[in-house]
Amino acid sequence: MIDQSAHAPSARQTNWAGNVTFGAKQLYAPSSVARLQDIVAAGTAVRALGTGHSFNTVADTHGVLISVADLPRSIEIDREARTATVSAGLRFGELTGTLHRSGFALHNLGSLPHISVAGACATGTHGSGVGNRSLAGAVRALEFVTADGGIVSLERGDADFDGAVVSLGALGVVTRLTLDLVPAFEVQQWVYEGLPQDRLLRRFDEVMSEAYSVSLFTGWHGGPIDQVWLKQRVAGDGPRTAPSRWKGATLADGPRHPVPGVAAEHCTQQQGVPGPWHARLPHFRLEFTPSNGEELQSEYFVARHDAVAAFEALDRVRQQFAPLLQIGEIRTVAADDLWLSPAQGRDSVAFHFTWVPDTTAVTPVLGVVEEALAPFGARPHWGKVFTTPPDRLRELYSHYADFERLTERLDPAGTFRNDFLAHHFPRTG
Repeated sequence: MIDQSAHAPSARQTNWAGNVTFGAKQLYAPSSVARLQDIVAAGTAVRALGTGHSFNTVADTHGVLISVADLPRSIEIDREARTATVSAGLRFGELTGTLHRSGFALHNLGSLPHISVAGACATGTHGSGVGNRSLAGAVRALEFVTADGGIVSLERGDADFDGAVVSLGALGVVTRLTLDLVPAFEVQQWVYEGLPQDRLLRRFDEVMSEAYSVSLFTGWHGGPIDQVWLKQRVAGDGPRTAPSRWKGATLADGPRHPVPGVAAEHCTQQQGVPGPWHARLPHFRLEFTPSNGEELQSEYFVARHDAVAAFEALDRVRQQFAPLLQIGEIRTVAADDLWLSPAQGRDSVAFHFTWVPDTTAVTPVLGVVEEALAPFGARPHWGKVFTTPPDRLRELYSHYADFERLTERLDPAGTFRNDFLAHHFPRTG
Protein backbone atom coordinates (compact mmCIF):
# COMPACT_ATOMS: atom_id res chain seq x y z
CA MET A 1 0.00 0.00 0.00
CA ILE A 2 1.27 3.46 -0.90
CA ASP A 3 1.50 5.74 2.14
CA GLN A 4 -0.94 8.65 2.14
CA SER A 5 1.82 11.22 2.54
CA ALA A 6 3.92 12.05 -0.47
CA HIS A 7 7.17 10.20 -0.79
CA ALA A 8 9.75 9.34 -3.39
CA PRO A 9 8.93 6.02 -5.06
CA SER A 10 11.08 2.98 -4.53
CA ALA A 11 13.51 2.18 -7.32
CA ARG A 12 11.54 -1.04 -7.67
CA GLN A 13 8.15 0.65 -8.13
CA THR A 14 7.01 -1.09 -11.31
CA ASN A 15 3.88 -2.22 -13.02
CA TRP A 16 2.62 -5.75 -12.40
CA ALA A 17 4.60 -7.26 -15.27
CA GLY A 18 7.81 -5.51 -14.20
CA ASN A 19 8.53 -4.18 -17.69
CA VAL A 20 7.77 -0.55 -16.71
CA THR A 21 9.54 1.29 -13.89
CA PHE A 22 7.49 4.33 -12.98
CA GLY A 23 9.28 7.65 -13.26
CA ALA A 24 7.13 9.52 -10.74
CA LYS A 25 8.87 11.87 -8.33
CA GLN A 26 6.09 11.51 -5.77
CA LEU A 27 3.40 8.97 -4.94
CA TYR A 28 0.14 9.77 -3.18
CA ALA A 29 -2.77 7.65 -1.94
CA PRO A 30 -5.24 10.24 -0.59
CA SER A 31 -7.93 9.06 1.80
CA SER A 32 -10.48 11.68 0.78
CA VAL A 33 -11.70 13.29 -2.42
CA ALA A 34 -10.95 16.72 -0.94
CA ARG A 35 -7.32 15.75 -0.43
CA LEU A 36 -7.21 14.36 -3.95
CA GLN A 37 -8.51 17.67 -5.30
CA ASP A 38 -5.77 19.57 -3.47
CA ILE A 39 -3.04 17.27 -4.81
CA VAL A 40 -4.27 17.54 -8.39
CA ALA A 41 -4.71 21.32 -8.24
CA ALA A 42 -1.15 21.75 -6.96
CA GLY A 43 0.42 19.52 -9.60
CA THR A 44 1.75 20.26 -13.05
CA ALA A 45 2.21 16.61 -14.13
CA VAL A 46 -0.29 14.16 -12.64
CA ARG A 47 -1.36 10.62 -13.48
CA ALA A 48 -3.75 8.16 -11.85
CA LEU A 49 -2.55 4.64 -11.04
CA GLY A 50 -4.89 1.67 -10.92
CA THR A 51 -3.63 -1.81 -10.13
CA GLY A 52 -0.67 -1.51 -12.51
CA HIS A 53 -1.87 -4.22 -14.89
CA SER A 54 -1.13 -2.19 -18.03
CA PHE A 55 1.92 -3.37 -19.94
CA ASN A 56 2.96 0.02 -21.28
CA THR A 57 3.54 3.53 -19.92
CA VAL A 58 -0.10 4.70 -20.08
CA ALA A 59 -0.08 5.32 -16.29
CA ASP A 60 3.48 6.62 -15.99
CA THR A 61 4.54 10.18 -15.25
CA HIS A 62 7.62 12.20 -14.37
CA GLY A 63 5.56 14.13 -11.84
CA VAL A 64 2.94 12.97 -9.34
CA LEU A 65 1.39 9.51 -9.38
CA ILE A 66 -1.91 9.09 -7.52
CA SER A 67 -3.53 5.88 -6.38
CA VAL A 68 -7.26 6.06 -5.66
CA ALA A 69 -7.26 2.75 -3.79
CA ASP A 70 -7.49 4.47 -0.40
CA LEU A 71 -10.42 6.74 -1.21
CA PRO A 72 -13.53 5.88 0.84
CA ARG A 73 -14.91 2.64 -0.51
CA SER A 74 -18.57 2.52 -1.40
CA ILE A 75 -21.02 0.42 -3.36
CA GLU A 76 -24.41 2.11 -3.70
CA ILE A 77 -27.00 -0.10 -5.40
CA ASP A 78 -30.10 1.49 -6.88
CA ARG A 79 -32.46 -1.45 -7.26
CA GLU A 80 -35.06 0.48 -9.25
CA ALA A 81 -32.56 1.92 -11.72
CA ARG A 82 -30.52 -1.32 -11.77
CA THR A 83 -27.25 0.51 -11.22
CA ALA A 84 -24.36 0.46 -8.79
CA THR A 85 -22.33 3.58 -8.04
CA VAL A 86 -18.88 2.49 -6.88
CA SER A 87 -15.62 4.06 -5.79
CA ALA A 88 -13.11 4.00 -8.62
CA GLY A 89 -10.34 2.23 -6.74
CA LEU A 90 -12.34 -0.94 -6.13
CA ARG A 91 -11.15 -4.05 -7.89
CA PHE A 92 -13.81 -6.01 -9.74
CA GLY A 93 -13.30 -8.95 -7.40
CA GLU A 94 -14.08 -6.70 -4.43
CA LEU A 95 -17.33 -5.53 -6.01
CA THR A 96 -18.90 -8.55 -7.64
CA GLY A 97 -19.70 -10.55 -4.51
CA THR A 98 -21.72 -7.67 -3.07
CA LEU A 99 -23.62 -7.28 -6.33
CA HIS A 100 -24.39 -10.99 -6.48
CA ARG A 101 -25.66 -11.13 -2.91
CA SER A 102 -27.98 -8.25 -3.81
CA GLY A 103 -29.36 -10.21 -6.75
CA PHE A 104 -27.47 -8.36 -9.46
CA ALA A 105 -24.58 -8.87 -11.88
CA LEU A 106 -22.42 -7.02 -14.37
CA HIS A 107 -22.96 -8.03 -17.98
CA ASN A 108 -19.31 -8.92 -18.50
CA LEU A 109 -15.99 -9.38 -16.70
CA GLY A 110 -12.37 -9.47 -17.80
CA SER A 111 -10.02 -12.42 -17.44
CA LEU A 112 -8.70 -11.08 -14.14
CA PRO A 113 -10.87 -9.97 -11.20
CA HIS A 114 -7.75 -8.26 -9.80
CA ILE A 115 -8.03 -5.13 -11.97
CA SER A 116 -9.59 -1.86 -10.80
CA VAL A 117 -12.93 -0.66 -12.13
CA ALA A 118 -11.62 2.77 -13.15
CA GLY A 119 -8.41 1.50 -14.74
CA ALA A 120 -10.15 -1.22 -16.74
CA CYS A 121 -12.78 1.15 -18.10
CA ALA A 122 -10.25 3.88 -18.92
CA THR A 123 -8.24 1.51 -21.16
CA GLY A 124 -11.10 -0.31 -22.90
CA THR A 125 -10.54 -3.63 -21.16
CA HIS A 126 -13.10 -6.31 -21.98
CA GLY A 127 -14.28 -9.87 -21.50
CA SER A 128 -15.81 -12.04 -24.21
CA GLY A 129 -19.12 -12.77 -25.89
CA VAL A 130 -20.74 -11.90 -29.20
CA GLY A 131 -23.43 -9.94 -27.35
CA ASN A 132 -21.24 -8.52 -24.60
CA ARG A 133 -19.73 -5.05 -24.74
CA SER A 134 -16.48 -4.17 -23.01
CA LEU A 135 -16.43 -3.42 -19.28
CA ALA A 136 -16.65 0.29 -20.08
CA GLY A 137 -19.91 -0.40 -21.90
CA ALA A 138 -21.61 -0.73 -18.51
CA VAL A 139 -20.68 2.79 -17.41
CA ARG A 140 -23.78 4.99 -17.09
CA ALA A 141 -22.11 7.90 -15.29
CA LEU A 142 -18.72 8.93 -13.95
CA GLU A 143 -17.16 11.58 -11.76
CA PHE A 144 -13.59 12.83 -12.04
CA VAL A 145 -11.29 15.51 -10.65
CA THR A 146 -10.02 17.91 -13.31
CA ALA A 147 -6.72 19.76 -13.50
CA ASP A 148 -7.94 22.77 -11.51
CA GLY A 149 -9.15 20.52 -8.68
CA GLY A 150 -12.80 20.81 -9.69
CA ILE A 151 -15.15 17.87 -10.12
CA VAL A 152 -16.95 17.00 -13.35
CA SER A 153 -19.89 14.58 -13.46
CA LEU A 154 -21.10 13.14 -16.75
CA GLU A 155 -23.98 10.82 -17.60
CA ARG A 156 -24.73 8.75 -20.66
CA GLY A 157 -26.26 11.11 -23.20
CA ASP A 158 -24.16 14.11 -22.16
CA ALA A 159 -22.13 15.64 -24.96
CA ASP A 160 -18.73 14.65 -23.54
CA PHE A 161 -19.70 11.29 -22.08
CA ASP A 162 -18.63 9.02 -24.96
CA GLY A 163 -15.21 10.66 -24.97
CA ALA A 164 -14.71 10.51 -21.21
CA VAL A 165 -15.25 6.84 -20.35
CA VAL A 166 -12.30 5.30 -22.22
CA SER A 167 -10.12 8.34 -21.56
CA LEU A 168 -6.64 6.88 -20.89
CA GLY A 169 -6.49 9.11 -17.80
CA ALA A 170 -6.19 12.17 -20.03
CA LEU A 171 -9.11 14.12 -18.58
CA GLY A 172 -8.62 13.74 -14.84
CA VAL A 173 -8.66 11.32 -11.93
CA VAL A 174 -11.85 9.26 -11.81
CA THR A 175 -13.36 8.94 -8.33
CA ARG A 176 -16.75 7.26 -8.89
CA LEU A 177 -18.54 5.33 -11.63
CA THR A 178 -22.14 4.26 -12.02
CA LEU A 179 -22.51 0.87 -13.69
CA ASP A 180 -25.50 -0.77 -15.33
CA LEU A 181 -26.59 -4.02 -13.68
CA VAL A 182 -28.44 -7.10 -14.86
CA PRO A 183 -30.13 -9.80 -12.76
CA ALA A 184 -27.67 -12.24 -11.17
CA PHE A 185 -27.14 -15.48 -13.07
CA GLU A 186 -25.17 -18.71 -12.90
CA VAL A 187 -22.63 -20.03 -15.38
CA GLN A 188 -21.22 -23.42 -16.30
CA GLN A 189 -17.74 -23.58 -17.79
CA TRP A 190 -16.29 -26.31 -20.01
CA VAL A 191 -12.99 -26.65 -21.82
CA TYR A 192 -12.68 -28.48 -25.12
CA GLU A 193 -9.38 -29.42 -26.72
CA GLY A 194 -8.24 -29.88 -30.29
CA LEU A 195 -10.81 -27.91 -32.28
CA PRO A 196 -9.85 -28.49 -35.95
CA GLN A 197 -8.71 -25.24 -37.48
CA ASP A 198 -10.62 -25.78 -40.71
CA ARG A 199 -13.82 -26.35 -38.70
CA LEU A 200 -13.26 -23.06 -36.86
CA LEU A 201 -12.67 -21.08 -40.04
CA ARG A 202 -15.70 -22.55 -41.81
CA ARG A 203 -18.00 -21.90 -38.84
CA PHE A 204 -16.35 -19.07 -36.96
CA ASP A 205 -19.52 -17.21 -36.01
CA GLU A 206 -21.20 -20.45 -34.98
CA VAL A 207 -18.28 -21.41 -32.73
CA MET A 208 -18.03 -17.98 -31.10
CA SER A 209 -21.80 -17.88 -30.52
CA GLU A 210 -21.90 -21.28 -28.82
CA ALA A 211 -21.96 -19.82 -25.28
CA TYR A 212 -22.42 -16.57 -23.39
CA SER A 213 -18.63 -16.17 -23.41
CA VAL A 214 -16.19 -18.05 -25.65
CA SER A 215 -12.39 -17.93 -25.66
CA LEU A 216 -10.10 -19.73 -28.07
CA PHE A 217 -6.55 -20.45 -26.93
CA THR A 218 -3.90 -21.23 -29.52
CA GLY A 219 -0.13 -21.40 -29.68
CA TRP A 220 -0.31 -20.53 -33.39
CA HIS A 221 1.46 -23.77 -34.27
CA GLY A 222 -0.60 -24.41 -37.39
CA GLY A 223 -2.60 -27.29 -35.96
CA PRO A 224 -5.91 -27.53 -34.11
CA ILE A 225 -6.97 -24.83 -31.63
CA ASP A 226 -5.48 -25.90 -28.30
CA GLN A 227 -8.45 -25.07 -26.08
CA VAL A 228 -11.96 -23.63 -26.35
CA TRP A 229 -13.40 -22.23 -23.10
CA LEU A 230 -17.21 -22.16 -23.14
CA LYS A 231 -18.93 -20.16 -20.40
CA GLN A 232 -22.63 -20.91 -20.67
CA ARG A 233 -25.41 -19.22 -18.71
CA VAL A 234 -27.52 -21.70 -16.75
CA ALA A 235 -31.00 -21.59 -18.24
CA GLY A 236 -34.28 -21.72 -16.37
CA ASP A 237 -34.49 -25.49 -16.76
CA GLY A 238 -31.24 -25.92 -14.84
CA PRO A 239 -27.66 -27.06 -15.54
CA ARG A 240 -26.96 -29.12 -18.61
CA THR A 241 -24.50 -31.84 -19.47
CA ALA A 242 -21.83 -31.24 -22.10
CA PRO A 243 -21.17 -33.78 -24.85
CA SER A 244 -17.79 -35.49 -24.91
CA ARG A 245 -17.26 -34.32 -28.50
CA TRP A 246 -18.14 -30.92 -29.93
CA LYS A 247 -17.39 -29.74 -33.48
CA GLY A 248 -14.49 -32.17 -33.65
CA ALA A 249 -13.01 -31.12 -30.29
CA THR A 250 -12.80 -33.30 -27.17
CA LEU A 251 -14.08 -32.39 -23.71
CA ALA A 252 -11.12 -31.93 -21.33
CA ASP A 253 -10.84 -34.68 -18.74
CA GLY A 254 -9.83 -32.26 -15.98
CA PRO A 255 -9.20 -28.57 -15.21
CA ARG A 256 -6.99 -26.70 -17.63
CA HIS A 257 -4.83 -23.55 -17.55
CA PRO A 258 -4.70 -21.50 -20.77
CA VAL A 259 -0.92 -21.91 -20.99
CA PRO A 260 -0.05 -25.54 -21.76
CA GLY A 261 1.72 -27.34 -18.94
CA VAL A 262 0.74 -24.84 -16.21
CA ALA A 263 -1.30 -26.12 -13.26
CA ALA A 264 -4.94 -25.04 -13.29
CA GLU A 265 -5.37 -24.33 -9.56
CA HIS A 266 -5.50 -20.56 -10.16
CA CYS A 267 -8.26 -20.86 -12.76
CA THR A 268 -11.99 -20.55 -12.22
CA GLN A 269 -13.87 -23.83 -11.84
CA GLN A 270 -14.51 -25.81 -14.99
CA GLN A 271 -16.03 -29.18 -15.92
CA GLY A 272 -19.57 -27.81 -15.93
CA VAL A 273 -19.90 -27.15 -12.21
CA PRO A 274 -22.49 -24.36 -11.94
CA GLY A 275 -21.45 -21.24 -10.09
CA PRO A 276 -22.13 -17.51 -9.78
CA TRP A 277 -21.36 -15.35 -12.80
CA HIS A 278 -18.44 -13.66 -11.03
CA ALA A 279 -16.82 -17.00 -10.22
CA ARG A 280 -16.92 -18.28 -13.82
CA LEU A 281 -16.69 -15.36 -16.29
CA PRO A 282 -13.08 -14.49 -15.33
CA HIS A 283 -10.43 -17.03 -16.25
CA PHE A 284 -8.65 -16.63 -12.91
CA ARG A 285 -9.71 -16.62 -9.27
CA LEU A 286 -9.35 -13.55 -7.07
CA GLU A 287 -7.78 -15.47 -4.18
CA PHE A 288 -4.77 -16.39 -6.32
CA THR A 289 -2.26 -14.27 -8.19
CA PRO A 290 -2.76 -15.57 -11.74
CA SER A 291 0.97 -15.59 -12.44
CA ASN A 292 4.11 -13.88 -11.31
CA GLY A 293 3.85 -11.33 -14.07
CA GLU A 294 6.52 -12.89 -16.23
CA GLU A 295 4.88 -11.97 -19.50
CA LEU A 296 4.10 -9.17 -21.92
CA GLN A 297 0.75 -8.80 -23.63
CA SER A 298 -0.58 -7.34 -26.87
CA GLU A 299 -4.08 -7.33 -28.31
CA TYR A 300 -5.62 -6.14 -31.57
CA PHE A 301 -9.29 -5.66 -32.48
CA VAL A 302 -10.69 -6.18 -35.96
CA ALA A 303 -14.27 -6.09 -37.22
CA ARG A 304 -15.97 -9.40 -36.57
CA HIS A 305 -16.76 -9.89 -40.26
CA ASP A 306 -13.00 -9.79 -40.95
CA ALA A 307 -12.12 -12.37 -38.28
CA VAL A 308 -11.47 -15.32 -40.57
CA ALA A 309 -9.38 -13.31 -43.04
CA ALA A 310 -7.42 -11.80 -40.14
CA PHE A 311 -6.82 -15.26 -38.65
CA GLU A 312 -5.53 -16.50 -42.00
CA ALA A 313 -3.25 -13.46 -42.35
CA LEU A 314 -1.72 -14.16 -38.93
CA ASP A 315 -1.42 -17.83 -39.73
CA ARG A 316 0.70 -17.02 -42.78
CA VAL A 317 3.31 -15.25 -40.61
CA ARG A 318 2.97 -17.37 -37.45
CA GLN A 319 6.49 -18.76 -37.69
CA GLN A 320 7.82 -15.22 -37.17
CA PHE A 321 5.99 -14.60 -33.90
CA ALA A 322 4.99 -18.00 -32.44
CA PRO A 323 8.45 -18.74 -30.93
CA LEU A 324 8.00 -15.74 -28.59
CA LEU A 325 4.46 -16.63 -27.63
CA GLN A 326 3.31 -18.26 -24.42
CA ILE A 327 -0.29 -18.46 -25.66
CA GLY A 328 -2.71 -16.59 -27.89
CA GLU A 329 -6.39 -15.96 -27.21
CA ILE A 330 -9.25 -15.02 -29.54
CA ARG A 331 -12.43 -13.41 -28.18
CA THR A 332 -15.43 -11.47 -29.44
CA VAL A 333 -16.54 -8.04 -28.19
CA ALA A 334 -19.83 -6.31 -29.05
CA ALA A 335 -19.79 -2.79 -30.49
CA ASP A 336 -20.16 0.35 -28.39
CA ASP A 337 -20.19 4.12 -28.94
CA LEU A 338 -17.23 5.14 -26.76
CA TRP A 339 -14.78 7.22 -28.77
CA LEU A 340 -11.55 5.42 -27.87
CA SER A 341 -12.98 1.95 -27.30
CA PRO A 342 -11.23 -0.53 -29.60
CA ALA A 343 -14.73 -1.90 -30.33
CA GLN A 344 -16.21 1.52 -31.10
CA GLY A 345 -18.73 1.30 -33.92
CA ARG A 346 -18.16 -2.32 -34.83
CA ASP A 347 -18.71 -5.80 -33.44
CA SER A 348 -15.16 -6.99 -33.00
CA VAL A 349 -12.85 -9.94 -32.60
CA ALA A 350 -9.79 -9.45 -30.42
CA PHE A 351 -6.55 -11.30 -31.12
CA HIS A 352 -4.59 -11.47 -27.88
CA PHE A 353 -0.91 -12.41 -27.50
CA THR A 354 0.80 -13.36 -24.24
CA TRP A 355 4.51 -13.03 -24.96
CA VAL A 356 7.64 -14.11 -23.15
CA PRO A 357 8.94 -11.29 -20.88
CA ASP A 358 11.58 -10.02 -23.31
CA THR A 359 10.84 -6.53 -24.61
CA THR A 360 13.85 -6.48 -26.91
CA ALA A 361 12.81 -9.69 -28.63
CA VAL A 362 9.06 -9.00 -28.67
CA THR A 363 9.08 -5.46 -30.06
CA PRO A 364 10.17 -6.41 -33.61
CA VAL A 365 7.49 -9.10 -33.93
CA LEU A 366 4.81 -6.59 -32.98
CA GLY A 367 5.50 -5.04 -36.36
CA VAL A 368 4.97 -8.42 -38.02
CA VAL A 369 1.59 -8.86 -36.32
CA GLU A 370 0.52 -5.28 -36.98
CA GLU A 371 1.48 -5.47 -40.65
CA ALA A 372 -0.47 -8.69 -41.08
CA LEU A 373 -3.55 -7.13 -39.48
CA ALA A 374 -3.21 -3.70 -41.12
CA PRO A 375 -5.66 -4.45 -43.98
CA PHE A 376 -8.37 -5.05 -41.39
CA GLY A 377 -8.03 -1.78 -39.50
CA ALA A 378 -6.69 -3.45 -36.36
CA ARG A 379 -6.95 -1.28 -33.26
CA PRO A 380 -4.52 -2.01 -30.40
CA HIS A 381 -5.57 -2.44 -26.78
CA TRP A 382 -4.55 0.79 -25.04
CA GLY A 383 -3.13 -0.97 -21.98
CA LYS A 384 -0.85 -3.41 -23.80
CA VAL A 385 2.31 -3.23 -25.89
CA PHE A 386 1.99 -2.05 -29.48
CA THR A 387 3.87 0.03 -32.02
CA THR A 388 0.98 1.45 -34.07
CA PRO A 389 2.00 5.05 -34.91
CA PRO A 390 -0.20 8.08 -34.09
CA ASP A 391 -1.00 8.87 -37.72
CA ARG A 392 -2.40 5.37 -38.08
CA LEU A 393 -4.39 5.68 -34.84
CA ARG A 394 -5.93 8.86 -36.23
CA GLU A 395 -7.18 6.83 -39.20
CA LEU A 396 -8.44 3.97 -37.04
CA TYR A 397 -10.55 6.12 -34.70
CA SER A 398 -13.17 8.36 -36.26
CA HIS A 399 -13.36 10.37 -33.02
CA TYR A 400 -9.60 10.79 -32.60
CA ALA A 401 -9.77 14.53 -33.33
CA ASP A 402 -12.83 14.90 -31.11
CA PHE A 403 -10.91 13.36 -28.24
CA GLU A 404 -7.97 15.70 -28.86
CA ARG A 405 -10.30 18.70 -28.65
CA LEU A 406 -11.90 17.33 -25.48
CA THR A 407 -8.52 16.93 -23.74
CA GLU A 408 -7.44 20.42 -24.81
CA ARG A 409 -10.65 21.90 -23.42
CA LEU A 410 -10.65 20.06 -20.09
CA ASP A 411 -6.88 20.03 -19.61
CA PRO A 412 -5.45 22.96 -21.58
CA ALA A 413 -2.18 23.05 -19.64
CA GLY A 414 -1.57 19.32 -20.13
CA THR A 415 -1.54 18.43 -16.43
CA PHE A 416 -2.56 14.84 -17.19
CA ARG A 417 -0.40 14.40 -20.26
CA ASN A 418 2.57 12.06 -20.13
CA ASP A 419 5.00 10.56 -22.61
CA PHE A 420 2.42 7.97 -23.69
CA LEU A 421 -0.19 10.59 -24.56
CA ALA A 422 2.38 12.93 -26.06
CA HIS A 423 3.40 10.18 -28.45
CA HIS A 424 -0.01 8.80 -29.39
CA PHE A 425 -1.90 12.12 -29.28
CA PRO A 426 0.72 14.77 -30.14
CA ARG A 427 -0.45 18.35 -29.77
CA THR A 428 0.67 20.46 -32.69
CA GLY A 429 -0.61 23.80 -31.45
